[in-house]
Amino acid sequence: MDSPARLWYRRRLMPPRRGPPACGAGTLDRQHTVLATYAKLLLMALFWGGTFIAGRVLAQSVGPYSGAFLRFAVASVCLAAVMLKMERGVARPSGRHLAVLFVMGMTGIFAYNVLFLKGLKLIEAGRASAIIANNPVFIALVAALLFGERLNLLKVAGILISVTGAVTVITHGAPSSLLSGAFGWGEVFILGCVASWVAYSLLGKTVMSRLSPLAAVTFSSLAGTACLFPPAVFEGLLTAAPYPLAAWASIVYLGLFGTVLGFVWYYQGIQRIGPVRAGLFINFVPIFAVLLSVLFLEEPLTLSLLLGVVLVSTGVCLTTLGAHRA
Repeated sequence: MDSPARLWYRRRLMPPRRGPPACGAGTLDRQHTVLATYAKLLLMALFWGGTFIAGRVLAQSVGPYSGAFLRFAVASVCLAAVMLKMERGVARPSGRHLAVLFVMGMTGIFAYNVLFLKGLKLIEAGRASAIIANNPVFIALVAALLFGERLNLLKVAGILISVTGAVTVITHGAPSSLLSGAFGWGEVFILGCVASWVAYSLLGKTVMSRLSPLAAVTFSSLAGTACLFPPAVFEGLLTAAPYPLAAWASIVYLGLFGTVLGFVWYYQGIQRIGPVRAGLFINFVPIFAVLLSVLFLEEPLTLSLLLGVVLVSTGVCLTTLGAHRA
């Protein structure tokens, strides 16, 4: 299915078809812009891969509600500033859209990030990234089941391959262990992240006809941050002992690099090279996450994890291409 970003891109950003570009300085400028876009998208994947390492570090010393609130307090301020600078004529959401944005804040910001930190406190960053990388696959599957979106052969193949990869990662390469209860709370929380993001993405489809992706994420981020504040205070946000430097570094990284820069560069990529080519860079996220987890957290690099990441990335790639063809 078309993601909310792709729908908005096609309606608002897709330039008219033109003839072949003329040679000269203009062509060189366009080539430079495309190369810069690819570099930003690769950095975006690196930043998003790094969120699992930062989240793992943060989860060890800060409660999930406090950590999620501080991350999006940083992100919301930066997103609002970027939105005001980049979109001078920001559309005001209607009453109905405000309700949808609130629910988006509760799913994609509140629930996702609390579950994200709860899960990363219990399981390795590399394993969590391989499971969450299935987000596009489950969005396509749920859209087909609930909204009748067409499933072509590429989509079906991508879903089956990606789910196989996720099961391989969850069970450490022994799928039969699911029958013996080898499925902990960490995996449950990370799968809850997937469910939260699917809901967030499908809800976003209803507001993209009026709002840009940047505006929709900014408003939902503000809503989620406001809702995170009360439970964070109840958890001890205002009375907790000073957080270690590593926790603050993780908060800044998650808010600035993992949310703001990653998001802005991703949608700049959609605008400049199209949603399909930009979306393919998401396949690098679990790869970077696994490499960074081995490098910085000294997590084991197992054969089942490697196989699972390859299967998930292949499945997501096929699903993305299948959505484009559909």
